Amino acid sequence: MADPNDPMKPDGEVNPIDTDYQIGQDNIVVKVGPFGLDIHNRVFLISGLSVIVFVLLTIVFHSQAEPLFASMRGWLTSNLDWFFISAANIFVLLCLVLIVSPLGKVRLGGTEATPDFGYLGWFSMLFAAGMGIGLMFYGVSEPLSHFSSAYGGTSFEDGVRTDWAPLAGAGGDAAAAERLGMAATIYHWALHPWAIYAVLALGLALFSFNKGLPLTMRSVFYPLLGERVWGWPGHVIDILAVFATLFGLATSLGLGASQASAGLNYLFGLPQDTAMQVLLVIGITLIALISVLAGLEAGVKRLSEINMTLAALLMLFVIIVGPTIAILTGFVSNLAAYLQHLPALANPLGREDANFSQGWTAFYWAWWISWSPFVGMFIARVSRGRSVREFLVSVLLIPSLACVLWMSVFGGTAIRQVVDHGYDAAASADLPLQLFSMLDFMPWAQVTSFIAIILVVVFFITSSDSGSLVIDTIAAGGKVNAPTPQRVFWCTFEGLVAIALILGGGLVALQAMAVSTGFPFTIVLLVACIAVVKGLMSEPRPGKV
Repeated sequence: MADPNDPMKPDGEVNPIDTDYQIGQDNIVVKVGPFGLDIHNRVFLISGLSVIVFVLLTIVFHSQAEPLFASMRGWLTSNLDWFFISAANIFVLLCLVLIVSPLGKVRLGGTEATPDFGYLGWFSMLFAAGMGIGLMFYGVSEPLSHFSSAYGGTSFEDGVRTDWAPLAGAGGDAAAAERLGMAATIYHWALHPWAIYAVLALGLALFSFNKGLPLTMRSVFYPLLGERVWGWPGHVIDILAVFATLFGLATSLGLGASQASAGLNYLFGLPQDTAMQVLLVIGITLIALISVLAGLEAGVKRLSEINMTLAALLMLFVIIVGPTIAILTGFVSNLAAYLQHLPALANPLGREDANFSQGWTAFYWAWWISWSPFVGMFIARVSRGRSVREFLVSVLLIPSLACVLWMSVFGGTAIRQVVDHGYDAAASADLPLQLFSMLDFMPWAQVTSFIAIILVVVFFITSSDSGSLVIDTIAAGGKVNAPTPQRVFWCTFEGLVAIALILGGGLVALQAMAVSTGFPFTIVLLVACIAVVKGLMSEPRPGKV
């Protein structure tokens, strides 16, 4: 049962769930001097101890871990690509059906609830949720990779020739290759990933704001499990959510470290090796800990505002100094290409493009799914007062368009450099360095590259800080104001997991853990779809008889 003094209590008619469960009733409360703990005695202990053991084993046996992670990633993506693609399609279809159905009239927080934020502020936060290390890392590299593959019509995976995609390769046609490359990129950053986030965010918001349950993963499954959700079935769901979020964040932190290392090597000649990446993770995690101790308002909020401003300025600079007309027209044509090729890109069966469907899409969907508790909880907490229809339309479209714009600006500029000027330094550079190579072709490259490094670092900090808050909320039985030392624990181990994976195989290890934790959580999300629909059907809505 929710706290009657909760400021997020429903306004107007709702159909709350009648349960005797009290938030934190299964928690262990420990007070040692000025420090305290308020943890769920099973979820925290199992997930926390498992993470500690994983870090220790991976660091001690890092040479043996590398081939293990490589084989794990290869097996999962080659055998389960159809599963990940099908699951993502289901999430998109569910969102679209809910938008046009009468269930779209349900209001999050009650029939009389009003939004906590105006449209501008709300859209800004949705946009901010869509920005991150992933966009910095892949904003140039992914469009260039797909363009290069499509331009030749083929790509090579471990020396084996594979057709590029279910779409025919462009075969030397640069314009067609650009359309194919941007369509494939947008596929990974538009409707499908945001539908993954939207489904989970909708479930968390509905069962917290309307049903009066704790803001934690297990609450979404009450329509299916009933009171058993407070027992071991619920414990398992929350533990999987902790693992998925932790390793999804570690993947992003590892990517950020590799890109920051590449940027520092480019600007200052510092070594670009594993040791430098580990040092960066340690240093940035320490800064993130300071942000955790400063609190949400003083820490994450201010850093997010700084980062959004810098990101907007960097993007505006590229638009003005780069091929402005091509970027602006490309935004529209890229959207059209995406919609044209979407059915082929989303087809889960009969694929012959192993490099694309397994090497890119399967990893991406697992990574997005592992991030879904993190971003989903953030979206849920800022969306009270919105109707389901308004919520889904906005969550699907606003961040998707922001990502399309980002990819069109950075990826489109890099492609134009190749096509119009024959500048292929970015295309031939390692993935972490491609952004800096693209900026190097433009004025003030030293300044813009330094800003890009700052962006990566601050994204790193805000992701670690916000992620530790989400993980701690889950591991504290749904408490959103648990003691700070718990967030310090999770923030520290996010960095340690990233270090362990960097030592245990670098990018392959990071991707392997994102996929391996994303797989079981995909099953959790698919079951959650049923629970969300059942929960919505029980809610009062205008026009319901």
